[in-house]
Amino acid sequence: MKKERVITQEAFDGLLAWLDPDRDRAANKYETVRTRLIKIFACRGCGEADDLADETINRVTAKLGEIAGSYLGDPALYFYGVANKVHLEYLRRRPAIESPPLREASEDIEAEYECLERCMDQLPPESRRLVLEYYQEEKRAKINRRRKLAEELGIAVNALRIRAHRIRLQLQQCVQSCIEESMAS
Repeated sequence: MKKERVITQEAFDGLLAWLDPDRDRAANKYETVRTRLIKIFACRGCGEADDLADETINRVTAKLGEIAGSYLGDPALYFYGVANKVHLEYLRRRPAIESPPLREASEDIEAEYECLERCMDQLPPESRRLVLEYYQEEKRAKINRRRKLAEELGIAVNALRIRAHRIRLQLQQCVQSCIEESMAS
């Protein structure tokens, strides 16, 4: 996938012209498409969302000579279609995640649990409530619970996912720091 494509100024100008005849509107559309691509890749868990968005734009720009005259419809949709292919390639080249080795030391588990409790206590009350309720239940009950929680908060389910993810990352960092501190002592 890493075929360092160099896009010339002429090719980029062609891309802008394809997006909109008015250069200012074309620039706005370009920024909107790029931002949306980054969000798409980030929501799919890609660590290189910016690079993948740029790769998508570069591929569309490289194909522009073939598609500009025949493509009908919103050009943004074409970008999103190419982004799906880029994402699939990303998944294929990404190394498989190794599962962590199982630990038998109950003292380590106990220390982690204590650190988690300490970190949970440090969260603001609304974040603590959100993360506790978000990870309750199983299967269909979990889905229904999350939908109800999102309605209570007045946000979309996807926004709820993002909030829970951010809180979980915050907790992971806190627990990791706590464990490192306890090991140093």
